[in-house]
Amino acid sequence: MVYTISREIGIDAGHRVPTHGSKCKNLHGHRYTIQAICESEDLHEEGEQKDMTLDFGFLKQEMMDVIDLCCDHGVMLWSGDPLLEVLIPNEEQCNKVADFVHQNGWCDVSREWTLSGIGKLYVISVIPTAEALAKHWFERLEKRVAERSNNLAWLAKVQVWETPNCWAAYEKALEPSVLRELLEEERRGEEGLRR
Repeated sequence: MVYTISREIGIDAGHRVPTHGSKCKNLHGHRYTIQAICESEDLHEEGEQKDMTLDFGFLKQEMMDVIDLCCDHGVMLWSGDPLLEVLIPNEEQCNKVADFVHQNGWCDVSREWTLSGIGKLYVISVIPTAEALAKHWFERLEKRVAERSNNLAWLAKVQVWETPNCWAAYEKALEPSVLRELLEEERRGEEGLRR
C-alpha cells in the first residue's frame, strides 16, 4: 500500500517539432499543464511534514524552480534544431550551449546570447514533444522530490498536457528482473494460501 499525492502547475510556452511532417514543425505554443505524482509507503512522523508524504507547497516550489522558471513564457527547442543557429548566431556561444546540453541534458539560455533579445530560450537534448518533456521534467524533478521529502517519497509519474484533450506521461517502469521477482513472490503467497 502506498500514499499518493499530486500537484499541477501551468505554463505558457512555445516549441516546435522540426522533424514533424505537418503543422507541428512550425514554431507554435501551448498552455501546458504539468502534473507531478509522488508516492510513499509511510508518512513523515515528525517535523513540518508530519503526517504527509511531501508537503504540496514543497512540491510546487520544486516544479516552479525546474519548469516554470525556465520555460514559462519562453521557447523550448531541441539542441539539434536548425533554428538555434538563427537565434544564437554567434558560433562560439552556440557551441557552448550545445556542450552544456550534451553534459546536462538542458540549458537555460540567457537573452544576451539570442538574436534581438528573443527572451527565454530553453534548449534540451531531445525534440520537445509532450512525451519527451514528461521524461525530461521527471528526470530533473526526481532527485529533488527525494531530497525534499528526506528520502521518504519518490516521484512516480510526470504527466504533461499540451491541450485539454492531449497528454503524455512518463513513469519509471520496474526492471524486468524486479517485476519477475515480485510476481514470483505473489504466486508463492497465493500457493501458500491454498494449502
